[in-house]
Amino acid sequence: MSKPVLRMCVACRQMKTKNELLRIVFKNEDCSDFVIGQKVDGRGTYLCKDINCINKCVKTKVFNKIFKKNISQDIYNELLKVELNGK
Repeated sequence: MSKPVLRMCVACRQMKTKNELLRIVFKNEDCSDFVIGQKVDGRGTYLCKDINCINKCVKTKVFNKIFKKNISQDIYNELLKVELNGK
């Protein structure tokens, strides 16, 4: 029997299974657009589906640190809208 695949949430730093997390992948090099999905190609990061983790990610602008790019506030606002709509 194999062990479950664990990934770390960038906001709360807890290890969780892949199906408990959102995978955020930026479509292009300038990080101006993102996709949420487990099977998307590209460099991505994981974030809990919990609204508290999403808010923490937006407040601390954690993607700036992870991707070493200046991610616009519009991207963070779009992430909030997507999650509030229940994707």
